[in-house]
Amino acid sequence: MKTALVFGGTRFFGVNLVQSLLDKGVQVTIATRQNSTDPFEDTVERLKLDRFDEASVKNAVEGREWDVVFDQLCFSSKDAKVATDALEGKIKRYIFTSTLSVYDQGQEMPEELFDPFTYNLKMVTKEEVTYQEGKRQAEAYFFQHASFPVVAMRIPIVLGEEDYTERLLHYVTSVKEGKAVYFPNPNAEMGFIYQSEAGDFLSWIAETDFTGPVNACADGSISMRDLMNLISEKVGNEATITTENNELLSPYGIEETWTMSNDKATKIGYSFSHLNEWLPGLVAKLG
Repeated sequence: MKTALVFGGTRFFGVNLVQSLLDKGVQVTIATRQNSTDPFEDTVERLKLDRFDEASVKNAVEGREWDVVFDQLCFSSKDAKVATDALEGKIKRYIFTSTLSVYDQGQEMPEELFDPFTYNLKMVTKEEVTYQEGKRQAEAYFFQHASFPVVAMRIPIVLGEEDYTERLLHYVTSVKEGKAVYFPNPNAEMGFIYQSEAGDFLSWIAETDFTGPVNACADGSISMRDLMNLISEKVGNEATITTENNELLSPYGIEETWTMSNDKATKIGYSFSHLNEWLPGLVAKLG
């Protein structure tokens, strides 16, 4: 891999991905509407386009080629079609960021539980379907219609200091301020991945010959009760958990355990961190 085009390289783990590529000597082009800044100055090229407008993408990539395209900004089958049509014949591999959400809730979900190669494809926008269905349809379009090899990296919630969603920060702040936090099932467990690891895995999988869906997550999982206890320990205030006041905002308010297996990626050769290696430190920083 000598050249890469990145959709979604200006924030969160997209920044980690770009830095990982630069560290490997890859010539990086960031596709952006140029409404946001990035920390890379003159070490990257920037290509102005609207990822969701086919004409915009086609015009921007005219006469260009890349070894690999990384896409953090695909949420539906119509989004996938935009990229597939615009980049046909211009790239060697496509790495698409998908999600744990393609699976229904359950424990240690393997890739085989959702098959995008046979899934009933419907042409939809992200506004017409749920987040889960949009990502399922995006995967289905890529694997059923793309002329180039595709990888779908399925990840759980990504955590890190630059997490713009502020979901973990919501719980840290609530516990710190003595506010009750709601969980329908405090014993339900979740898995996560750290932002730098998400970026590193993307750049790593691009250099393998793997194609298809692959789960990427840190080893281990944590119950919501234990997560609140960890937050309590780091901020010095006891967490108040309620299972009844469902009007309270609860970004991790799952009904049952929702985790994925990273066995396939491990067998390919990637070594994941363990949740306990970085989650306590992250909570302490946010507190």
